[in-house]
Amino acid sequence: MLSYSAQAAISHGDGTFTIETIQTFPPQGDEVLVEIKAAGICHTDYDSLSWGKPIVMGHEGAGVVKEIGPLVTKVKPGDAVILNWAIPCKECFQCREGNQHICEVNSPVTAGNKASGGHAGLERTLWQGKPIERSFSLGTMAGLTVVREAAVVKIDVKIPFSSAAIVGCGVMTGYGSVVNAAKVQSGSSVVVLGAGGVGLNVIQGARISGATMIIAVDLSPARLEMARQYGATHTIQASREDRGLQKAAQQVKSLTNDRGADYAFECTAIPELGAAPLAMVRNAGLACQVSGIEQEISIDMSLFEWDKLYINPLYGQCNPERDFPKILELYQEGQLKLDELVTRTYPLEDLAQAFDDMHHGRNAKGVIQF
Repeated sequence: MLSYSAQAAISHGDGTFTIETIQTFPPQGDEVLVEIKAAGICHTDYDSLSWGKPIVMGHEGAGVVKEIGPLVTKVKPGDAVILNWAIPCKECFQCREGNQHICEVNSPVTAGNKASGGHAGLERTLWQGKPIERSFSLGTMAGLTVVREAAVVKIDVKIPFSSAAIVGCGVMTGYGSVVNAAKVQSGSSVVVLGAGGVGLNVIQGARISGATMIIAVDLSPARLEMARQYGATHTIQASREDRGLQKAAQQVKSLTNDRGADYAFECTAIPELGAAPLAMVRNAGLACQVSGIEQEISIDMSLFEWDKLYINPLYGQCNPERDFPKILELYQEGQLKLDELVTRTYPLEDLAQAFDDMHHGRNAKGVIQF
């Protein structure tokens, strides 16, 4: 049988990874074979090193359609595409409710970290002669991947692949948490905890939504300066001694008539800061957990006083067919920065260095280029 070979980052599930050769096979049915040109790097990719099983790493990516199955209708060979993992089954309770990003059948998060029949079959990718799972059913840290047609969104071929790749998760999560989940209103005040890759996109989403006060909170002066470039109107340099950011919360209140911000977004993924956004929003304000903290956190219930809401959206409540084109339209109009977010690119063999740079905050966003 015809097959193609490609280099891929393989997580061994025990905290280690290696660069290996995989085989992919021609797409069947509504499947698409994508030649990956760029793959974003985020903390989830590092976490995948410890998922207890071998997988092809990577869940942010963009590339070129190499081959299509006979049932594919919306893309053709040569098309540039972004990959996404929010593939709806369109039949489960959540899909019928309009929440396709938390599909009970196909979501790699809410349906469990396992292969799903809603994605391309495992047998399309072999490692050491055996089928292997792809991270988030995508596996973008590989030269080739086979996915369902629903997992690709066609884009303008003029858009740099490194910029397009990060739309697939990091940009979408930050922007979507503001626009889709919190629905930030024009003229409002917003505080953003953490000015890393996701936090910068929360800031961009708030600016685009018309927020008139955007307060960025971070330990790093360099990141706070970057936050201003993306739309922050005020910055607060946090201190490691300020447990729970209580002092920072007082600074937020002093900037907002002692009331607190209308919205607060937690983007640090630090469990000790899980309650911090509640301390920074006004009565009837909205706090949003963007970073996906899954550990147990302690929250003083008095922080909810009064009428405050705390939401925890997944993937910015992403609808790829709606949101990816809108984000790229804003980018092409000069309203949303993408190129500037990619502060360093790496060949696949330098993935270890890319992870080290990520952990030390050296990049807004790092990208693997093929």
